[in-house]
Amino acid sequence: MSEQPGRQTLKTEHRTTRKAVVAAAIGNATEWYDFGVYSYLAVTIGLVFYPSQSAGVQLIATFTTFAAAFLVRPLGGMFFGPLGDRIGRKRVLAATMLLMAVSTFSIGLIPSAATIGIVAPILLLLARMLQGFSTGGEYGGATTFIAEYAPDKRRGFLSSWLEFGTVSGYIGGASIVTVMTLLLGSDTMQDWGWRIPFLLALPLGAIGLYLRVKLEETPVYNQNTDGFAKDEQGERRKGQLKETIVGQWHAIVLCIGLVMVFNVNNYMVTAYMPTYLEAVLGYSSTLALVVTLGAMIFMLATVTLFGFMSDRVGRRPVLMSGCFFGILLSLPAFWLLQQGTAWAAALGVLVLAFTLVHFSGAGPASLPAFFPTKVRYGALAISFNISVALFGGTTPLISESLVQATGNPYSPAWLVMAASVIGLVVVWRMRESAGRPLPGAPVIPVPERAPGTSTRLPYPRKSGEFGRGIRGSNVRRLPTDT
Repeated sequence: MSEQPGRQTLKTEHRTTRKAVVAAAIGNATEWYDFGVYSYLAVTIGLVFYPSQSAGVQLIATFTTFAAAFLVRPLGGMFFGPLGDRIGRKRVLAATMLLMAVSTFSIGLIPSAATIGIVAPILLLLARMLQGFSTGGEYGGATTFIAEYAPDKRRGFLSSWLEFGTVSGYIGGASIVTVMTLLLGSDTMQDWGWRIPFLLALPLGAIGLYLRVKLEETPVYNQNTDGFAKDEQGERRKGQLKETIVGQWHAIVLCIGLVMVFNVNNYMVTAYMPTYLEAVLGYSSTLALVVTLGAMIFMLATVTLFGFMSDRVGRRPVLMSGCFFGILLSLPAFWLLQQGTAWAAALGVLVLAFTLVHFSGAGPASLPAFFPTKVRYGALAISFNISVALFGGTTPLISESLVQATGNPYSPAWLVMAASVIGLVVVWRMRESAGRPLPGAPVIPVPERAPGTSTRLPYPRKSGEFGRGIRGSNVRRLPTDT
């Protein structure tokens, strides 16, 4: 890809870019650490906060509280997203990092229902809602932050580290709960051990907050003169909400569709699969959890490879491959899950994870490219969180409802296939963004190494050493291209 004539070039430093990637990824790790801890402690939380109810009601109440966080995420996106376009990405991401860590930490401090009665589940609900509200500004801001630091030809690889943080946080939270349960036993975990994983969120968040505070604002945001920051007289510029939602409605629809197929696959593997294996197919809880963790480890090892591939062949081919695999492999994957053997179950979940990693690798770089700089954070945060609330958080519920209503254990596969068909339409309509500047942003070339630096850059080599570029047949020009 050649740089476009007449367009400004923005120089960055690879050391600063690497710090930006780490700072953004650790915030996502904190979010998904909470997700892993809460999911793996669902039974214990039900016993602690809803002790007078039956086991089934306890789980329903626990997951209802869990779902409350998804319901308020769009509100968080509507608050933090436009704020990030107005006052800057760095300051808002520092605030969401702090709120996420404090809300997760506070769950570990709530007395049990045996001590304070009905106030306990109410406090749990409030903590979860605060966590969801802060998360509403996290992912859209983190993807924007990395995208606005990353060189155009390396954006896919660098942005995929955001999902590396996601998977790492989930694995970390789930592993801590698993190890503590083995060491302490169920009774001790119910008594006080369950608090420790939640309390550990505070030091993890403190590290992320420190890294974010030490960073500079993104260079793309700093050079943008057409945004909604205050003007020279200190007056707030008008029309931000209209430009963010009405002016970007077409891109928002496409973004919601892409996030939908991404999240249906994501929550099918991470949230629903352990329950499906245990409750529907009758596998042991240990096998269900181990198989799911194995799939996440596979994703951890491959997600940046798919991000690299999206830089080389384009975002659309990688995303379209994920959609095709979702259509073609979902039924075989669920057939494997029903064979009743550990190896078949592991292979079936691995097939689903293979489909998911296409979206995890190419998605984070694709989403910011839907929107121009002046409304990127706000439009992305709003569309992402609406899609997650409608399709991500509801995936386990819809999947289980389909199984119960039809009696067909293949029902969740049809949900993945339907989402993949919609994803195909979205990917076909979206424009290729690999190797190109973000809309409204200057060209960001690959930074040079500092003199005397012998270590490799944390992303692929320069274009001369990179291999074949993106094929013209896969590229649809951005509106900002001339």
